[in-house]
Amino acid sequence: MSHKHEHLIDAIFRDPITGNIHWREVESLLHHLGAEVESLSGARLRVKLNGHEDVLHRPHHGNTLDRSAIKILREYLARSRVTPSALEAQKQRAKEVPEPGAK
Repeated sequence: MSHKHEHLIDAIFRDPITGNIHWREVESLLHHLGAEVESLSGARLRVKLNGHEDVLHRPHHGNTLDRSAIKILREYLARSRVTPSALEAQKQRAKEVPEPGAK
């Protein structure tokens, strides 16, 4: 995972909730994580990630998510097992696995 996406996940889960997260960055993150994203009517999107499905909303006015939208996104990602602590654990497991041919 790129540092950009890692920083975005940290920003989504940071307290207090920031109001400076752009929707295009969230869409990029969802696609990078392998989410299935389907456009519905209006600003709604059906998102399926790690066996969890929800409907998220694009911002109506502007490109940044407000605090309530970030809270909803945070809750969805947590249900989908995408949290800063889960990513850190995944990175630690990757470090412990030796590369093929390495001694």
